[in-house]
Amino acid sequence: MDSNATNRLAPHEIAFLRGGRRAAVTVAVLALRAKDAVGPGRGGTMRTTGPARGALPHLTKTVHAALYRPAGMRQLLDREPVARALTDLRHELTDAGLLRVFPPGRTRAGRQALRDLRDRHPLPTAGKGLSADDRLLAVALYGDPALTRLMPRFAREAGLLGRGGTTEGELPHSWGGGSGGFSCASA
Repeated sequence: MDSNATNRLAPHEIAFLRGGRRAAVTVAVLALRAKDAVGPGRGGTMRTTGPARGALPHLTKTVHAALYRPAGMRQLLDREPVARALTDLRHELTDAGLLRVFPPGRTRAGRQALRDLRDRHPLPTAGKGLSADDRLLAVALYGDPALTRLMPRFAREAGLLGRGGTTEGELPHSWGGGSGGFSCASA
């Protein structure tokens, strides 16, 4: 995969490649938060706070629609439209040559894409002065370390950190949607 193709990956695609389903949904939630369309709910849940305006990736639109009722991360991942959108995303990344089905995990091109992106975009030390796009990219590339540095309050209140959730995957990099899902813990 050339660097131009790597540059075309959206933050939620990068997040899925790095950390799987939960990471991709976390980035989608943060994209909606940047548009004031999602906020924290009670007890570590997320809820819609307004319409999702503008052009949004399919996963992000689906997450917004799935938050018709407040939900924690696990509930959100289990909602059928979100699960389908994540399956579609996994297939797109597989078709692009970044993920493989067997053995499960990232391909050499997928690992290289993440290395190249991290080389060009180091983990920010603070959120001050970063655009919403820069924050999304940092969380997509680095997961919880970026989330706790850049958006700790929202992440905690919305259940994205701690017992309420983590962007690092349900089990060691769980990529699938339940039984039979694949893991890239060895990738």
